[in-house]
Amino acid sequence: MTEWVLPHGVCAGHAEGGETIRMEPDSSEDDDTAPQARARTRPIRSTVALDGDGSCIAEARRLAAMFLIRARAEYGLPVSARAMDLTQLVVSELVTNARKYAPGPVLMDLRIVGALIEVQVWDSDPVLPVARAADAQRVGQHGLEIVRAVARGFEAQREPVGKRITARIPLTDGPDPGVTGGGALRA
Repeated sequence: MTEWVLPHGVCAGHAEGGETIRMEPDSSEDDDTAPQARARTRPIRSTVALDGDGSCIAEARRLAAMFLIRARAEYGLPVSARAMDLTQLVVSELVTNARKYAPGPVLMDLRIVGALIEVQVWDSDPVLPVARAADAQRVGQHGLEIVRAVARGFEAQREPVGKRITARIPLTDGPDPGVTGGGALRA
């Protein structure tokens, strides 16, 4: 298991000496399987608690980029520049919405499952987001439209406390027709 220790003062809880974020395959480290094969069969994940202030949006984007860079370097996974950009865009939109509409902390969970990165953002507000009709005249409030347009899959679900939004993005730019246009909203 690889541990990322964030320096004091970042968005992950401001714990003395840093907050630990784990990027780990859901298996034992004694597995003799090659890193890339392990990554295809077991999720690699990182979870971070963001304190909800304005700097957390940029920090969340940075952590998402670091996660993908480490997945590429440590597990040999192919990660396209497009996947890197779209992941940071989705993270930015989801964390911005969580910060804007829900009081308190935000949890971000990143997982690589197969050929996808799954971005999950939890917040304390139980109200599920509603996609609005496209309106070129509307200023702002296009985040959900953007996420649904670039993600292969999208889900919004209530939790016992708050809600969890999940978006899935392909790691590569393969010829998959389901990559654009987003999936149906599941609530």
